[in-house]
Amino acid sequence: MRRCCSFLQRATALIRKDEPNISENKTNNTVTCDSCGHSARIHPQLADKYVQPMAEIFKVLGDPTRIKILELLSHEDMCVSNIAEMLDMTHSAISHQLRQLRHAQLVKFSKSGKEVIYSLDDEHVLTLFAQALDHVKHKV
Repeated sequence: MRRCCSFLQRATALIRKDEPNISENKTNNTVTCDSCGHSARIHPQLADKYVQPMAEIFKVLGDPTRIKILELLSHEDMCVSNIAEMLDMTHSAISHQLRQLRHAQLVKFSKSGKEVIYSLDDEHVLTLFAQALDHVKHKV
């Protein structure tokens, strides 16, 4: 079944104002496909407040090494040396990847003496990881 009014098409049409079969109702924040009549509610707070941070998270998750690190940390907290050994990578390379994950608030660290132990930032990261994995398994 062809979906003529997907979210991306609606959003693009509203931004560029060049989609002739989409109309916008600012009173109730909806867009309507003039071809099929399907309408959807626009959530402006999503675009303003959440879209950029979400894009940053997905950008960070776009690296296979970072996915592997998250997978390891989903089972247990680990130090850089253990992660490097498990992934057969250098300590420096793993530190760089962990820095990216920390910046995106996907992992956190704690110190135990001289050792730095990394873990997932919170349950949301595990949920995001599990949902992505389920989606891939469903599609493959």
